[in-house]
Amino acid sequence: MEKEVERLRRELVAAHKNRAMLYAHIFDAVAERFGADVAEEVMKRAIYRRGREIGARFRDFAPADLDGLCRAFLDFVPDQGRLFEPEVLRCDAEALEIRMRRCPLKEAWLEAGFPPERVRTLCRIAGVVDNGTFEGAGFAIEAETWKPGTEGCCRLHIRAGDSGA
Repeated sequence: MEKEVERLRRELVAAHKNRAMLYAHIFDAVAERFGADVAEEVMKRAIYRRGREIGARFRDFAPADLDGLCRAFLDFVPDQGRLFEPEVLRCDAEALEIRMRRCPLKEAWLEAGFPPERVRTLCRIAGVVDNGTFEGAGFAIEAETWKPGTEGCCRLHIRAGDSGA
């Protein structure tokens, strides 16, 4: 059973790294045709929409149950959190802050030898899934994505949403 779990973990990481490379190739193909700015905009729009779909699962916690949101989100992170290694920096009535210590997408781009600025762009694009997820759930979010020279990956700053929305 343990070997099977390890095999599944390797496949999960590989699937995310495959997703990373697809993002890079899609970005390149759209950029070749329409320019890098349009490629980034189109990809962000699509990834944000997917995030909003994901966010529906957390809607019951809106607009202000940050503790419930935190527990549900951590339960949702693949492989009991191993894939992204989320670290809760703050969780109280005012704010939920989570830092991802790992990211298989970023790791794939770095392993592929992409220059740091290209990785930064791709992280900025991929990271909008978090904006879509938490805004789609009814919360406010500011997300910081990876920049060259920083440890870990994304840092999510989540606040209560607008109860009138």
